[in-house]
Amino acid sequence: MNFKAILKEVLQTEADELISASNNFDGDIDKIVEIIYNTKGKLIVTGVGKSGLVGSKIAATLASTGTSSFFLHPTEAMHGDLGMISKGDSVLAISFSGESEELVKIIPHIKRFDIPLIGMARSKESTLGKNSDKFLSIDVKKEACPLGVAPTSSTTLTMALGDALAVCLMKKRGFKKEDFASFHPGGSLGKQLFVKLSDIMQTSNLPIVDKSTTLKDAISIMSEGRLGNVLISNENKLVGVLSDGDLRRGMMRDDFSLDANILEYATLSPKCIDDETLLASDALKIIEQNKVQLLVITDKQKNIKGVVHIHTLVEMGIK
Repeated sequence: MNFKAILKEVLQTEADELISASNNFDGDIDKIVEIIYNTKGKLIVTGVGKSGLVGSKIAATLASTGTSSFFLHPTEAMHGDLGMISKGDSVLAISFSGESEELVKIIPHIKRFDIPLIGMARSKESTLGKNSDKFLSIDVKKEACPLGVAPTSSTTLTMALGDALAVCLMKKRGFKKEDFASFHPGGSLGKQLFVKLSDIMQTSNLPIVDKSTTLKDAISIMSEGRLGNVLISNENKLVGVLSDGDLRRGMMRDDFSLDANILEYATLSPKCIDDETLLASDALKIIEQNKVQLLVITDKQKNIKGVVHIHTLVEMGIK
């Protein structure tokens, strides 16, 4: 059995249905977008079975792109969760047949709230279609399922229409990358746009030594600090940094001595930042550009406030 050929056929079948829907779309998308955009409360998405699973994804996509939305299962709605719907809300109901028993049962209860009902079904003549204020067709000529019964092309089309709604609303709201990141503070984009040095820099147990320290004693502090670096200070003002790279280079010198002053081997003009509100993603760029592992954060007077190591940034997923 040629599974690669089957895979290609499934993808082609579903792609053809998406293209067909794109070329033949005749729904009132402008009015639908206006309804959702002007909803004062929330957009409730509902559906059962595969339609419910797709609806849950659509609600999540809308919620993460600026449209207040959540998924409500029709069965749960009939057992108390209808209280989640109130005036000022809108409902997006999904059922391929338009006749799903659980969904049809809650339509009268939705209508009594006198709120907009947007239906997604195969036919406008279905029960859901007839009761919808606005309608989106999810009819397909062919399911990718070889038996023609498992929702495949139809669920793909439903999800794609949900994505299209989300994108239309993003455009309508002028939704920006910063807005998306604010809904995803734990994601890579959120970290890139919101995490500052002050949020992640190490401020305690710093490996700091006085400028009069010998190299031998500095190495001991370096080992304890576990940062591969020692900060050199003069009354807490940054004077220099001794890195493990500086130490290795120093050991190649003919006059290398553990009893020498640390300043003889240190970098006396280390890269530092006097702005702890700097984004962590920008700090990573500075570290990479200067080919260092540790970035020292000071105040305007060069007083040491903290450090951030490249490993910390990488482990946090900062890019």
